[in-house]
This record gives sequence, structure tokens and C-alpha cells, in this order.
Amino acid sequence: MKDKKKVNPAASRLSGLSLLKASATRYPDSPEKANLETFKNVYHDRDYIITFDCPEFTSLCPVTGQPDFGAITIRYIPDKTCIESKSLKLYLYAFRNHNTFHEEAVNTILDELVNKCSPRKAEVIGIFRPRGGIAIHVKACYGGKFDE
Repeated sequence: MKDKKKVNPAASRLSGLSLLKASATRYPDSPEKANLETFKNVYHDRDYIITFDCPEFTSLCPVTGQPDFGAITIRYIPDKTCIESKSLKLYLYAFRNHNTFHEEAVNTILDELVNKCSPRKAEVIGIFRPRGGIAIHVKACYGGKFDE
């Protein structure tokens, strides 16, 4: 009798995650060059909320080139796939040298999240530190508001 190779179900489910397995980390220099990766949601039959908190978000002012600092919170109810956190970290890091308004950054992040994993609902909240005496808070939603 031949020995059959045992197949690890987790290994096949996670086979598309190249960034998590990489021995060296390459930092993308713009969001367009970043690769937001997903994995299969094994609990797609129920609603649950995933929250990512990035308290050290940085981008550049598109007018002055000065750095802008803020916090980004991403909340979503996944459907068939979930966002892999290391790829998200690298995606958000890619804004560091990217010129964008706060409103554009928040909506760009939401669009990419929706494009990559088609969540049932999602929201991205940006709370940006004051520049010139004014703080900016931006919230973009997809699929309706969260019940809480």
C-alpha cells in the first residue's frame, strides 16, 4: 500500500499569501504598488467584526509635502475572504511617501478593502493630528452602518 501524502487544509487555504511567508520584507513606495492579500474566511456563515487599528499612519500633504500624522481604524464584516494583516500593514505603510489629502486617503483605503475582499460591511476612520490648528476626522462606509 502506498503512503498517501497528508494535505494540510490550512496550507492550501493560505497558499496565496506571499507576503506573510516572505523571508525579507519589501516596503512599497506607494499604495498603488502595494499588494493587499486575502485568505479564505472559514466562518463566512456568520457575521463578525474585524477591527484593525493603525495609530501611526503617515502620509504627505499634496500641497506642501509636509508629513501628516494620524490614526486609521478599519472595521469590516467579512464575507468569503479576510484581509491578511501583514499585507495591510505594508499597504498602509505605503502612504508614508504618498501625497494625498486625508479624505482621499480614507476613501482610497476603503475602496481597496472593498475591491480585495468584498466585505458585507466596512468602515475606515481617519483621525488626523492638527495642522494649522485644525484636526480632521474622516469616516467612509460601505454596505451600511454597523449595529452597535
